[in-house]
Amino acid sequence: MYIQSLTLKNFRNYEDTKILFNNHINIIYGKNAQGKTNILEALYLCSTSKSQRTANMRELIMFNQEEAHVAVEIFKDNQIQIIDVHLKKNNKKSIAINKVSIRKLNELFGVMKIIMFSPEDLGLIKNGPKERRRFIDLELCQMNPLYYHYLKSYYLVLKQRNNLLKEIKKNSSAIDQLDAWDIQLIEYGKYIMKYRKIFIDELNPYFNSNHYEISGQSEKSNILYERNVEIDLFEKKLKKNIKYDIAIGSTSVGPHKDDLRFEINGVDIRKYGSQGQQRTAALSLKLSEIELIKNLGEDKPILLLDDVLSELDESRQNYLIQNIKDIQTIITCTGIEDFINSKIKIENMIKIEKGTWIQQ
Repeated sequence: MYIQSLTLKNFRNYEDTKILFNNHINIIYGKNAQGKTNILEALYLCSTSKSQRTANMRELIMFNQEEAHVAVEIFKDNQIQIIDVHLKKNNKKSIAINKVSIRKLNELFGVMKIIMFSPEDLGLIKNGPKERRRFIDLELCQMNPLYYHYLKSYYLVLKQRNNLLKEIKKNSSAIDQLDAWDIQLIEYGKYIMKYRKIFIDELNPYFNSNHYEISGQSEKSNILYERNVEIDLFEKKLKKNIKYDIAIGSTSVGPHKDDLRFEINGVDIRKYGSQGQQRTAALSLKLSEIELIKNLGEDKPILLLDDVLSELDESRQNYLIQNIKDIQTIITCTGIEDFINSKIKIENMIKIEKGTWIQQ
């Protein structure tokens, strides 16, 4: 699987353009604020229905325009497939696959598997747990579309439960409604926790191997899934915490409180690791995602590198480059000088200037 072209109309600073890609290494370069990252954002949108930069879809529509259109052509299963996304300021976005509108977002997940690596991802290890949950959920949604159904359902029920907890504080008789929401929360929550554990167990060997090699075979690493509560204790603890939850107006137990811990030689690097160790772990994590998806017998993922090479030292750059040779990769950078000393075989150069592109 690989991307053949991307069409943008009134998207960010692109009025009307079509960008062509090859199935190996694609370099997108240009000065800052020209629209390089907007290209990756459009591809990410077509894969996940979301932007990696903003939750406000209106920001993706060109100024003074009412709607935007993004279309990506991918070569998959020996045929061309097209994903279309329409954004309108006054309506929800609409998505079509091969000109057939989808009714549920889980129909989109997995059609085009994207792994994105940006400078912000280098902080994944040391940042808050919300980002680590977002990482694991996004990957699971792409690998298992049913997971998205349970995840969405869980957060809808969680919202209703939290609203009810606030109501109970004002009107104690409303507590009779709580069991109905708890039954659903437990069902969806157990599914989420089960598959998060499976995913981390499958990812760990690749993570350990990559980190070991990048660190010069000097560090052994591990990812631990830190459940907020064990699956078989979820119902019991949820009921035990009812008074506390009513007092705070929020649900204190469940997978929405989960986290991941990254260890090197048994030490939590989120708390005690150096910046170099945290960056190595972040790079190892992204490479491990690629290997896991490939070795599950699924389509090869497409890698998007958003100006990340300049953030890595030479040894980490070289390790990354050596491990992306057999997948389509789209890289943004400020100038081709970033690659003069690298071992990347440049096959497709795209220069971006003020929302227009020039293929070299």
